[in-house]
Amino acid sequence: MDSRSLNIEDLLLGVAVERKHLPSAALIKSVAFDSRKVNNDSLFVAVKGQQTDGHKYIAQVIEKGVKCIVVEDWQEDISNEIIQIQVKHSAKALAILACNFYDNPSRKLKLIGVTGTNGKSTIVSLLKQIFDGLGYKTGLLSTIKNVVVQEEFESTHTTPNPVSLNDLLNRMVSAGCDYAFMEVSSHALDQERTAGLDFDVAIFSNISHDHLNYHGDMKTYIATKKRLFDNLKKSAYAIVNQDDKRGAVMVQNTKAKVKTYALQSIADYKGKVIEQDLVGTLLNINGQQIHSRIIGRFNAENMLAVYACGDVFEVAEHELLMQMSKLKAAEGRFEYVFDKARSIIGLVDYAHTPDALKKVLETIVDTKNKAAKVITVIGCGGDRDKTKRPKMARIAAGLSDQVILTSDNPRTEDPNQILKEMEAGLGPEEQSAVLIIEDRRAAIKTACKLANAGDIILVAGKGHEKYQEINGVKTPFDDKEILKEELKI
Repeated sequence: MDSRSLNIEDLLLGVAVERKHLPSAALIKSVAFDSRKVNNDSLFVAVKGQQTDGHKYIAQVIEKGVKCIVVEDWQEDISNEIIQIQVKHSAKALAILACNFYDNPSRKLKLIGVTGTNGKSTIVSLLKQIFDGLGYKTGLLSTIKNVVVQEEFESTHTTPNPVSLNDLLNRMVSAGCDYAFMEVSSHALDQERTAGLDFDVAIFSNISHDHLNYHGDMKTYIATKKRLFDNLKKSAYAIVNQDDKRGAVMVQNTKAKVKTYALQSIADYKGKVIEQDLVGTLLNINGQQIHSRIIGRFNAENMLAVYACGDVFEVAEHELLMQMSKLKAAEGRFEYVFDKARSIIGLVDYAHTPDALKKVLETIVDTKNKAAKVITVIGCGGDRDKTKRPKMARIAAGLSDQVILTSDNPRTEDPNQILKEMEAGLGPEEQSAVLIIEDRRAAIKTACKLANAGDIILVAGKGHEKYQEINGVKTPFDDKEILKEELKI
């Protein structure tokens, strides 16, 4: 936590306060919503979350010396000496308080937020590479990792909690960063983690089936993503994928300037894939050709988003295209290893939604040698949307020559039950042809043994992750490293 201290009135700027009791002045040296992370100089915010209600811990934090609390439900049975502020939505208040505590760091750099079902990690990673290459100092907030210039911090969520988020942004400001590129998840938007942030650009990649266990239905999921664009300032830019029909929905109420990109539609930034293979893509963007090591039509869309962002920041076209030609794939996104001895290609991809898996497999099928077989190793995560499980298996079977269903991160679910739910998406003939190997390492090993010269192995679902989570325990597990071991690379 930062060493700064602020008085309570300054911290409350922009917070919609419904009622307050201020028996004395107070200097706040930390903002906390976790009762385990408070001290006697903390402001404790009681957040009603998915797992627990912070109001249950008010007595506990007061015992630890906390003298100032923010609540949704007014506390009658506490000492009259405690400063108490009541708000309608404590999660939103927490985010604004965190912004204020760190002196609103998002206003001191250019903040770019990327939202969508797929492509977020790739777009922010590519943008950081480009702006680093242009000589700027940059920060990254992503599913894969958080980075302040070159210093890396572990990422536990796609979008961090508001306190961690503003702490990281403050570190970026202190390090002299000009730009920060961050993934904005639907969970973060729904939970108000980004409230109070000052976005200069918001990018929409696409929307497809995901997180329905959380949002309930697609209509709610789409509306949640749209919040990012609804809250943009007039001077900001909203950059949306015109090929996705929800792109227009995202910007219906935005005050920002709208820019569009597309491969198939009329747009401000028009792209066309001229050639592609498993080595790279030749892409035309607004009449200019560029060869990139980034593979696949879905990544061509991501490249257009990146180009659009560079253009709205007035990066010279020749410099932008030069940097784009040097780009490398984000970790765990269509990364490949090559067994030279047997001419076998191994691919690792984070594809964990039906749409992402379909696009990755279509790219492989479209670019592979006709004689090459595609062997897909795929699972589905536990404690997540169950409705996509049969769809994932069906897509894998339809676009692969051999499928091995296996565990992903089963978390608290029975992995064999997850596999049964995946298998339910297959017809009788497909079921007889699909292998089910619950142990993920054994599944990858089997795929490598089944492969012949020229074949392609796709290990999908976990991508960059370096662990497998089973019953709350995370054990080391890296798809890419295991694939390399089994292919003896």
